[in-house]
Amino acid sequence: MNDKPSAVIRATPADFVVEELPAYDPAGSGDHAFITLRKTGLTTMRAVDLLARALDVDSKDAGHAGLKDRHAVTTQTVSLLFPQDRDLEQAVAALDLEGIEILGATRHEHKIRPGHLRGNRFRITLRELETGADDRISARLDQLAAEGIPNAFGPQRFGRDGTNPQRALAWLSGKTPGPRNRSMQRLLFSSVQSLLFNQVLERRVASGTWNRILAGDLAKKHDSGGLFLVPSAPDELAEASRRAASGQISPTGPIFGAKMRWPEAEVAEIEREVLAESDLDESLLKTFKRLGKGTRRALRMLLDQVSCDTGNERSFLTVSFVLPKGGYATTVLSELCRITDLACSPSPSPSN
Repeated sequence: MNDKPSAVIRATPADFVVEELPAYDPAGSGDHAFITLRKTGLTTMRAVDLLARALDVDSKDAGHAGLKDRHAVTTQTVSLLFPQDRDLEQAVAALDLEGIEILGATRHEHKIRPGHLRGNRFRITLRELETGADDRISARLDQLAAEGIPNAFGPQRFGRDGTNPQRALAWLSGKTPGPRNRSMQRLLFSSVQSLLFNQVLERRVASGTWNRILAGDLAKKHDSGGLFLVPSAPDELAEASRRAASGQISPTGPIFGAKMRWPEAEVAEIEREVLAESDLDESLLKTFKRLGKGTRRALRMLLDQVSCDTGNERSFLTVSFVLPKGGYATTVLSELCRITDLACSPSPSPSN
């Protein structure tokens, strides 16, 4: 889509609404409080910190399935280690925290871990649309729902100024000293993993194979998440191609790490070339295995529950969709429009 319409997002936090879809229901008993909250204008970590302080528990024991945007209205469940001799319902009822609305609380045997979610539901308002843009965006969204989109990592994965991968590569290759903080080390390593995945994805997009199965691919089953190697035998390759065309499976790309499962044949050659061009190699991945063991990520992202609602004056459009965990709404929006994100724009000078 070369002539994408322009649109403005996040004029207000209410223009960007995210609802986390949990992977399971809490048991109702246990040492951990599962608290479902709706936050506005806060990062997940800031909300957790405020909640832990108000409940007089240690935020170091907190858990969450994923980080949610600050410049948005987001709903998610977090966990806190909460003594069983304390009344959870009474403690939560007494909370009064600015920017946080408590929607529910119960107990579970263990904390929430990153990735413990099915996906996220997004409701995003696109503003300042030109005449006719709403119809074009709606048609394009329907097309994406039918075909899927390249599952690229969004720009927020690379740091505020986008330089985290470069900083990480300089550190990993020994050119500069790295951070001492282990969390920052993991963040930088993750940014490199994301960058290299995007580079492999770009090659598959250029060859038209990002949503097609090649012999040697490690294909992901969208219903179970399982991986299997696609053989080169014509009958089996044809069957895998049929399943990919119907949306049952997709090829995967690398999240490089010491224990990542490698594909075979031409697919492996592409991935090894991208790794080599980054000045990394498998020995370095083993050296830094504590920062990321590696895994596979689908090259194609499938959208679900897609809809569009037009404003009364047709000057704005609200798009809704569900993405699987790890999917970026900004990736979807970039396929629909040329986006101006007011949350990322320079702030106006203070008036006081």
